[in-house]
Amino acid sequence: MSVKPTVLVTGASTGIGAVYADRFAHRGHDLVLVARDGVRMAELAERLHGETGVKVEVVQADLSVERDVVRIEQRLREDSRIGVLVNNAGTTLRGNFLEQSGADVAGLIALNVTALTRLANAVAPRFAAAGSGAIINIASVVGLAPELGMSVYGATKAFVLFLTQGLNLELGPKGVYLQAVLPAATRTEIWQRSGRDVDALPGVMEVGDLVDAALVGFDRRETVTIPPLPDDSQWLALEAARQAMLPNYVNAHPAARYRTAA
Repeated sequence: MSVKPTVLVTGASTGIGAVYADRFAHRGHDLVLVARDGVRMAELAERLHGETGVKVEVVQADLSVERDVVRIEQRLREDSRIGVLVNNAGTTLRGNFLEQSGADVAGLIALNVTALTRLANAVAPRFAAAGSGAIINIASVVGLAPELGMSVYGATKAFVLFLTQGLNLELGPKGVYLQAVLPAATRTEIWQRSGRDVDALPGVMEVGDLVDAALVGFDRRETVTIPPLPDDSQWLALEAARQAMLPNYVNAHPAARYRTAA
């Protein structure tokens, strides 16, 4: 009888993280929930254990704080039961780049980029040695669309997409599955932190629909899952165009178009 791996979910107290916890619990996986809000996680843990019988551990941690990141890194390195990491914890900022302080920008990068990368880095060697394991990184379509005007937030999510694609090339052959999930506007509490009214936005997806779609991509072993995108040929065309440029990056001399003045 096979034993399903334990799933560690960051940002698990609400929104996308809480729904991932719900869905994996109902698939029969034990859980480790990580977030700042211990009360909400305890309530979620009690409900999920009651509904499914799985073991649910709550670890209160703030992944923008160094000592807490170190604590979760250690858990990921040492707990061989954990076979899936859902790197969901993240935030956004109010206002535009000119209105955001340097400290706020640094904090955003610390959570959305640095903590996410460190947790993946902590667990990847163990997964690679075992020849199994999965890392789900929550990115965003904003990382593909600077036109949406969320410059720093979008840049962090572009990093998450690139990291996932790069790690897929590196770790995929070793049996580790990488998935980047790119939501568009989703009904979560992140909008309150950004100072925007979610009900005033067009095409807002419900969080349950988002996670269910992402798990279809997970089961299909997609590297990049974009739940709101109707036509996957558009993403495939973008990827094909990007890959077609790769041979042209290796040149000892500037391209002819840069050898003469305009």
